Amino acid sequence: MSTNASPADPLATLGTLPGVADSVDSVRKAVDRVYGHRVMRRRSNEITSEAALRGARASAALSGADWALEEVRRRTDFGSEPEARTVGAALRLTAEAGQLLSIWRQSPLRVLARLHLVAASGSDAAEAVGRPRLSGEPVDEPLIEAPLPGAAEVAGRLDGLAELIITGSSAPALVTAAVVHGELLALRPFVSRNGLVARAAERIVLIGSGLDPKSICPAEVGHAEQGRAAYIAAFEGYLSGTPEGMAAWIAHCGRAVELGVRESTAVCEALQRGAA
Repeated sequence: MSTNASPADPLATLGTLPGVADSVDSVRKAVDRVYGHRVMRRRSNEITSEAALRGARASAALSGADWALEEVRRRTDFGSEPEARTVGAALRLTAEAGQLLSIWRQSPLRVLARLHLVAASGSDAAEAVGRPRLSGEPVDEPLIEAPLPGAAEVAGRLDGLAELIITGSSAPALVTAAVVHGELLALRPFVSRNGLVARAAERIVLIGSGLDPKSICPAEVGHAEQGRAAYIAAFEGYLSGTPEGMAAWIAHCGRAVELGVRESTAVCEALQRGAA
């Protein structure tokens, strides 16, 4: 992560990049609108559950298992073949994320290890599950083709990311979530399931920051809706480390949250029509 920022609060400096404040404001307004929906006052638990399901489906789609929502909803066996295991991993991560909020600010590396343990449950490479990869270990992440940092660089940058989270920042939640997501994609610290873990970590930041405390704004839906090509193009902006590239990645993540809001708003409207 290259921020050209003062060491005091590098994340906050990203919030001053051109266009980022507009993205942050647009996301906040969108989130406020869906939280103000009349259905949320009575049926927020249903919206949360549906957002979790749709978010998991979308994250799995970005990792190569693009199943219809109803297929995800009806299936009970997620261990029979690669795509099913990917969908199952995404579902487990979504369920687990809400249980890790209290630990995230104190020990983000512990949370990331737990996320990978959950995502890679049943993996053939059991000895590598739940820990950062070692030198020479291959990484199975077909969507991301960027150069793979070495194990020593991964360890150092993970420590730096953890320090930023533990120290805290005045940066908007969107900025922090985008950086956590982007840095984990860049590092691919585990031997597998890094994309799923990165998107789950983004979810944890958005919830834990108070931006989306009920977890009803699934950014994963927005990332998938914008398409894999747009996702990779925006991520390349993050990798560049330039102000323009970082701003483009943050804006992409902001648009993903807004599309997640649109998805949950549609669910609210459907429930309202059904109750009418």
